[in-house]
Amino acid sequence: MDYTIKIGGEAGQGILTIGDTLARFFARSGYHVFTHQDYESRIRGGHNIYQVRVSDRPVMSSRTGIDILVVLDAATIPMHEEELSPDGLALYDAASLKQKHDKPNFLDVPFMQLAMEQTSNRIMANTVATGAVLGMLGVPTDALEGIIRDLFKKDDLIAANLKAAAAGYGYAKEHCIRCAFLAADAARPKMLIQGNDAIGLGALASGLQFYSAYPMTPSTSIMLSVAARAKEYGVIVEQAEDEIAAINMALGASYAGVRAMTGSSGGGFALMVEGLSLAAITETPIVIGLVQRPGPATGLPTKTEQADLNFALYSAHGEFPRVLLAPGTPEQAFFLTNKAFDLAEKYQIPVLILSDQYLADTQWTFDGFDASRLISNDYRLRGEAFAAIPSYQRHVYTKTGVSPMATPGDGPHVVITDSDEHNETGNLIEDAGTRKRMMEKRLFRKLPLIQAEIAPPALYGHHTPDVVLVGWGSTFGLLKEAVDALNVSCLAAMLHFSEVYPLPLLARLDYLALLRSAKQTICIENNATNQFARLLKTETGYAFNHLITKYDGRPFLLEELIGEINAKLG
Repeated sequence: MDYTIKIGGEAGQGILTIGDTLARFFARSGYHVFTHQDYESRIRGGHNIYQVRVSDRPVMSSRTGIDILVVLDAATIPMHEEELSPDGLALYDAASLKQKHDKPNFLDVPFMQLAMEQTSNRIMANTVATGAVLGMLGVPTDALEGIIRDLFKKDDLIAANLKAAAAGYGYAKEHCIRCAFLAADAARPKMLIQGNDAIGLGALASGLQFYSAYPMTPSTSIMLSVAARAKEYGVIVEQAEDEIAAINMALGASYAGVRAMTGSSGGGFALMVEGLSLAAITETPIVIGLVQRPGPATGLPTKTEQADLNFALYSAHGEFPRVLLAPGTPEQAFFLTNKAFDLAEKYQIPVLILSDQYLADTQWTFDGFDASRLISNDYRLRGEAFAAIPSYQRHVYTKTGVSPMATPGDGPHVVITDSDEHNETGNLIEDAGTRKRMMEKRLFRKLPLIQAEIAPPALYGHHTPDVVLVGWGSTFGLLKEAVDALNVSCLAAMLHFSEVYPLPLLARLDYLALLRSAKQTICIENNATNQFARLLKTETGYAFNHLITKYDGRPFLLEELIGEINAKLG
């Protein structure tokens, strides 16, 4: 069992409601689910899609072939009809669209009529469509009532939606003569989670106490995820007036002794770069979520791209250490957010979590996250430990470059460091010798220790491959499934970097030796200028045999990528 359902229509037609309900239903029924969205930057109108892939085995990418196309507007048919698989079916309401299709792969279900008959409410047509999809698949609907109760709360709305779903289910099951879908047996319910929700939960699990941000798609849902749980976890969430204020608020909270985070997308992060340098010179821990979208400028605000790697690496003035983590799955997002807080506080540096719209909005199923893997360390001097230091110097020289970090108010001797270069006590200086020692302390002493904590890339597939696919960030699932497909005809493997900078040491996995021993190596990125391939060449001298890029604002689809790989391999 491996089916793809695509819902197409205009913003405001309830596409998200149908897609999210189906995804929850399949997850609670024990199936593996992967979803992705493509939506326009408008409240109503335009053309949006929500794609749900459901299988009895783990899935982690979207496919090109559609098995069920749910049509909510007339534009969906010419745009997506050709994507239907040989046995695929389009589900539509002829009366609502004012057009009838007599093709055998079209099923007319009167969404609006059934909604009015059952509930006297036109808005329930979406629930009728949801039920019709389940009826076409012939799956038991035991899990649906719980989902509807979670979504609608009030008894009258719950009852109406259940009647609407049952009507759609019954109609499709009776009238879909061509339906030949084989559903697998339901299994234990699975957790369904989005990438940005995983970042928010990872922050909360790491002891986050302050989150400040200005809303900017596609990063906003991190703030919303934290805000939804703020009371439960005792977190202050502040919607700042702009991104300059957001990062400086977070720096102030961090300096005051609590774990703090901010987040934005490219244009907002551009306003944060002065604050990034301030964090560096004051050695104030900060975690920043940078959720990428296509630029330059406003670009495509609701689409996806991996084009801000160079920006994250080289933004801000001056030289200082930073860490870039780029999760490829919600599970990685959860644990890498935890690692981000640990590294930021341990080494008193900025750590960036580099995601994108694709990972932010995709939903994945998991059996759960192993909370025992979480790191929980407090590196600050507090209470008696602080009082025991006879002469506290905030920026004292140490072998590691990491100085004691106390909390203002815990003792009488905390100097407030400003943005000027300073000496060990935090008082500003201008002499060359102190400047040189401070630069060496912040940069050269810390960086080797930080690099030793960077995990090697994930190796999947053959350990002595002929073909190696390389990617970073949100391409993880796509590359993993591509390797499975390629291994039918060749020896293939994947190297996926989720801890991007500094590059990991070779001692734990000599990825350069693996690349050099392979016959063909391909770097795959969602940007135009091969930014990660260039980084690897700059840092190591290694150049890939082939490069595959996509920069139209859309993610790779599985068969599309496999076709490009095969073309490169000849």
